Amino acid sequence: MRIAVLDDDNNLLELVCTILNAAGHTCHPFLSGKDMLHQLRRESYDMLILDWQVPDLSGTEVLHWVREKLSPTLPVLFMTSRSGEEDIVQGLAAGADDYMIKPIRRSELVARVQALLRRAYPTQTASETLQFGNYKFETRAGRVTMNDEAIEMTQKEFDLALLLFRNLGRPLSRAYILEAVWSRDVDIPSRTMDTHISRVRSKLELRPENGYRLAPVYSYGYRLEQVTAE
Repeated sequence: MRIAVLDDDNNLLELVCTILNAAGHTCHPFLSGKDMLHQLRRESYDMLILDWQVPDLSGTEVLHWVREKLSPTLPVLFMTSRSGEEDIVQGLAAGADDYMIKPIRRSELVARVQALLRRAYPTQTASETLQFGNYKFETRAGRVTMNDEAIEMTQKEFDLALLLFRNLGRPLSRAYILEAVWSRDVDIPSRTMDTHISRVRSKLELRPENGYRLAPVYSYGYRLEQVTAE
């Protein structure tokens, strides 16, 4: 999972990223609230961890923007030294899903992050067989069927298709797709992703008459939408 972390303490930021990376996630650190907000307008993240007190733009100000502009199910963890009951209530009332008091404890951070991710993305840890309308994905076998007919796909095409269906209705940035499907192989040609998108759209027949539309999001990435056939 891609997790964006905001804290103006660089040492703590490095510690949190070390813990998250060791747990198998990809950490994107931000020392400035304005920098994070700028990136949130351009990139997709699976979770946010926000320090309450950041000089240029507080965690609560970032959170208010996130709840207005982004998915309401995007999990947000507040991480702060403010430990009073009123502070906790205020943080949760502002839209945070959980609240963690500094100093950070490694095992607690991992446990809280994993719990929030499981709640927000249940299909990521659900059954090995996932059903989306007429499409069925067998994650362990890397196999997909449409109306019980097997569709021949490469592993990358399958990974891309599964990523899109698991994030149905959610705009995914090109960087997010690249990292999720091609890992850290940033040297792939920019057209490679577009070619794979085109193949997935064609092979799975992602058209309104089949209930889905795979659409580009201008200057951002792609979104798979569920539609009603006319």
